[in-house]
Amino acid sequence: MKPQGIAVLGATGSIGVNTLDVLARHTDRYRVEVLTGNRQVDRMLAQCLQFSPRVVVMADETVAGALRQRLAERSLSGIQVWHGAEALVEAVRLPEVDVVMAAIVGVAGLPSAMAAAQAGKRVLLANKESLVVAGRLFMQAVERGGATLLPVDSEHNAIFQSLPDNWSGDLDAAGVDKIILTASGGPFRTRPADTFAAITPQDACKHPNWEMGRKISVDSATLMNKGLEVIEAHWLFNAPVDRIDVVVHPQSVIHSMVQYRDGSVIAQLGSPDMRTPIACALAWPQRVDAGVPPLDLCALSALTFEAPDLQRFPCLGLAFAAIRAGGDAPAVLNAANEVAVAAFLDGRIRFVDIPGLVESALSHGHLGASNSLGDLLAKDQDTRAYLLTRIGASC
Repeated sequence: MKPQGIAVLGATGSIGVNTLDVLARHTDRYRVEVLTGNRQVDRMLAQCLQFSPRVVVMADETVAGALRQRLAERSLSGIQVWHGAEALVEAVRLPEVDVVMAAIVGVAGLPSAMAAAQAGKRVLLANKESLVVAGRLFMQAVERGGATLLPVDSEHNAIFQSLPDNWSGDLDAAGVDKIILTASGGPFRTRPADTFAAITPQDACKHPNWEMGRKISVDSATLMNKGLEVIEAHWLFNAPVDRIDVVVHPQSVIHSMVQYRDGSVIAQLGSPDMRTPIACALAWPQRVDAGVPPLDLCALSALTFEAPDLQRFPCLGLAFAAIRAGGDAPAVLNAANEVAVAAFLDGRIRFVDIPGLVESALSHGHLGASNSLGDLLAKDQDTRAYLLTRIGASC
């Protein structure tokens, strides 16, 4: 059997590194054709030495040139090194690419993920912003392009695994009552709320269960990450927002659940290791070794659940409000959150300022539905400019 050609978008990030770990275990099944990164030349060089991709895409000509030189020094000048956003789109359309791992963080990953869907690829979606920002347009691209869309986020992958094998996109036909997303609660689940103003970026990036990038770690700390996942689940599973629940499950063993009409609840359990959902999406409908030890049920402590506290973590409520508002509200929510989180990580605002800034962006301007990706990205840029002005005025 000919190995499937894989493009790993965001190869130097956490999801990308884990994806390559799984791929390295199955070189008979997969061939890495494309790797993309931002500015981490050393890490990309190491990945090129291990996987010898056909094409590498870097952020700009400066880092691309540096990588070319390093590859030439090791007699690997046959690897093509491209750069820029247009090159990302071109790379996923290569005929040698069968499967695209879309793991570029933030709205920057949207155009390439959309291009993969339009090209009819098998899209393993780890970039939740593709659906948060452009859910309707993205799902239309999947349908029109004949793409296969498989979720990689641990929660959505768990839901996917807990749905019937003959899932057709209709909750009622499948007998599904609700989709239940689990949340760890982040590092501040039990921290006194009156101390939140003193939270530092270092505090916020210490997730109790998962190893993640800085931005997503802050999103987990505010529960915005779970709010974005609610929006993503709405589009992935054709689920009305009133049929999506969130429960806090601090142990992160049950990754999400599906509640059926007959009272059954089907859950997916596993160790908190992203290689499990990555391997599931890569090999579906088969199963392959992910390098993850089996879950030792006898070694587990009690599994507990609680309702999320929207007073302590208002970002989750803002996300529910955005999907109910519809139109471009989720795109505005996402853009505002990205700017606010970046400002917090840079020390320009406090942790407690994030939800207020996001709410102000949702209250600013027109939220009607854009009909093209270009219009959506223009709304994204307008939101960022507005919030940067707000942050600058307050500093």
